[in-house]
Amino acid sequence: MPTNSQKTTRNVALAYPAAIPWMALFVQGVADYARKHANWKITTSPPTLSGADELALNIFSLRGWPGDGAIAAIANKDEARTAREIGMPVVNLSGSLEDAGVPRVMIDHFSIGRMAAEHLLDRGFHRLAFCGTEELYYSRRRAEGFAQYAEQAGVPCEIFDMQRIADPRTSWKRRIGPLSKWLSSLQRPVGLMAIHDYRARMIMDECDRLKLNVPHDIAVVGVDNDQTVCEYSHPTLSSVCRNSWRVGYESAALLDRLMSGESPDDTEILIQPEGIAARQSTDTVVIDDKHVSTAVHYMRGHLGEAFGIDQVVKHIPISRRQLEMRFRRSVGCSPKDYLLRLRVERAKELLQDSRRLKMHCVAVACGFSSAERLRLVFLRLTGQTPLEYRRSGRASQS
Repeated sequence: MPTNSQKTTRNVALAYPAAIPWMALFVQGVADYARKHANWKITTSPPTLSGADELALNIFSLRGWPGDGAIAAIANKDEARTAREIGMPVVNLSGSLEDAGVPRVMIDHFSIGRMAAEHLLDRGFHRLAFCGTEELYYSRRRAEGFAQYAEQAGVPCEIFDMQRIADPRTSWKRRIGPLSKWLSSLQRPVGLMAIHDYRARMIMDECDRLKLNVPHDIAVVGVDNDQTVCEYSHPTLSSVCRNSWRVGYESAALLDRLMSGESPDDTEILIQPEGIAARQSTDTVVIDDKHVSTAVHYMRGHLGEAFGIDQVVKHIPISRRQLEMRFRRSVGCSPKDYLLRLRVERAKELLQDSRRLKMHCVAVACGFSSAERLRLVFLRLTGQTPLEYRRSGRASQS
């Protein structure tokens, strides 16, 4: 089998909105695939810097480019037509259109919606809401996944689509007015999913202006886990992690097959999101039973400590048996199972941490007695070991 140095060099363009932070992981996925399986010269997209006379690559700018293939974000029908007629294989990574007529690799937006709804329902919300953008296919799919999960749980769900702003000179008041009116009308407490982190930040800012408390009146979760938004919001923002590296890797693999003349069985590949990065914007529990609520708040506040249910009972004026019964009525499981779920969710956050903590450190930080105990519980609740979870979607990065 020929090595990369022996393979024909191919020129591949990446035409995408480079200013979006998660694109860095996408590019890393493409580069990792090319390094292992192909011999590519990659032309990447510069950021749009109008003051420096730089514009990001798009499919239009690749007309006449002497290359072999491209991965592009196809955002509208004109771009889709150009991608079909450009005379080289193109892989689409955008979910703006339902069908651009070219092969596509993208995040499973329906699963993103379901994951966000599950996260909010796990916090006890009996009402959900979704804020999206009209005309965007991926927004519609996220809303469908979110609403379906709510319906299956027997929980009402409101959907609100903001109009796309055609004129960039539109005033802030006109932009935000319909959203502000909708937020004011929501019955509270409510768990809300925004189409992406920037919209979530806008919603939290408007909640602050309206004197609505986040997360207790309105808990907010976004999408993309953009650190520049999530970590510097007040409160910090919970967000669905995209698995962008895997999108890049699989996009490159599909393009490689297309440039080799293959006709892949799947012309649309959906990548599962990685999970939820939980932060302050959803750090609440809506439980009607005050004793169960007290127990849950104790558990959340002491997750880094090794304690059992007997320790929890010491802080509640009821017996362990009564607590067991009340827990099953309120949240559908035993106090022990609920505590283990909280510990595993905390472990997921730490396993995604860029510091790549040792398993023993993750275990101790989540209140497990050992890394082996963490492994057994994590495997039982998620179907994966902690190491498999950490490596999921990133196996080729190391």
